[in-house]
Amino acid sequence: MPHLSTDHRREISPFEFFPGWFFYTPVLLQSLWQALQYKDFRLPLIANPTIRLSGMVGESKHEILSLAGTEAQRWIEPYIVLNRTAATVEEQVSTATARMAEANLTFPVVAKPDLGCRGAGVKLINHIDQLHNYIREFPPGARFLLQQKAPYQAEAGIFYVRYPGEPRGNILSITLKYSPSVTGDGIHCLKTLIETHPRAGQLSHLYLSRHKKRLHEVLPAGETFRLAFAGSHSRGAIFRDGNQYITRALTRKMDEILADVDGYYYGRLDIKFRDIRQLMAGKDFSILELNGASSEAAHIWDRNTPLREIFSTLLKQYRILFEIGARQKQRGHQPPSLRSLIRAWQTERQLTRSYPSTD
Repeated sequence: MPHLSTDHRREISPFEFFPGWFFYTPVLLQSLWQALQYKDFRLPLIANPTIRLSGMVGESKHEILSLAGTEAQRWIEPYIVLNRTAATVEEQVSTATARMAEANLTFPVVAKPDLGCRGAGVKLINHIDQLHNYIREFPPGARFLLQQKAPYQAEAGIFYVRYPGEPRGNILSITLKYSPSVTGDGIHCLKTLIETHPRAGQLSHLYLSRHKKRLHEVLPAGETFRLAFAGSHSRGAIFRDGNQYITRALTRKMDEILADVDGYYYGRLDIKFRDIRQLMAGKDFSILELNGASSEAAHIWDRNTPLREIFSTLLKQYRILFEIGARQKQRGHQPPSLRSLIRAWQTERQLTRSYPSTD
């Protein structure tokens, strides 16, 4: 795994946490123009025709992963799906641990909502007491996954596209994800360490509330404290441009795996991997999630990415999304209504508000 740059002149991008409308207004204008050209604004909703709304919003993690055939399943980190029912928490914990045993899952596992995005409700579960708390806090009637924690530490997002009818696709982006951390000195409390850290101090609003029970704890000298677990930019993970690591071998491996995922043509794979050389060779990695049409080529949130590249990357990926959707329509897939998109967005938004806090 490559080291983070030692160049500290810019710890965060000046554009990193701009409001979404700033970046997506040009995307919307381009999409309106493409909709006029193709005479259909809904084409992005069928780019991945086997995924609800193509994965634009409200998609089920379990349903997407279930599209994987035998070959693709070998690369996906094992998981089980559970429903938060009206049974007592103790009964549901008992059911969960029994299901874990059947699937050969052992602690630690990662708990995550089946429906959700941007790391909402993701927690690392190290023991049964934490599982008890997660189930207790989870909204009734909703589904969640327990997934085996990957054996690798390094994490990346691989953005892949393939046009319908073509045997091979392309990796448009690799984003290397790093967990932010501070190191104790035996003198200062966690709150001070966060506030005085070159990067974390500029994003302290993301970390202080998350670790409020430990803010006055003095960490021993040399002890590393991880500030975020979920590999989501909006939750404080650090993203770096890894496009220099795109190789033919890795691209062909993605072709091989994703050809065995029914109807998957466009999106981002969240993966864990052993080291960068093995990843470049298409070896020693495991898939955590498959994301659909709302995915971003997330390398754009690297601190050194210029604004023009952010815009050009977003515009390019949405041009491709429309092109793939147009081809799918030619193949007989009919776009869903915009009303179904709005309903799915409302459902996801409501559920996300009630999920447990993210690690």
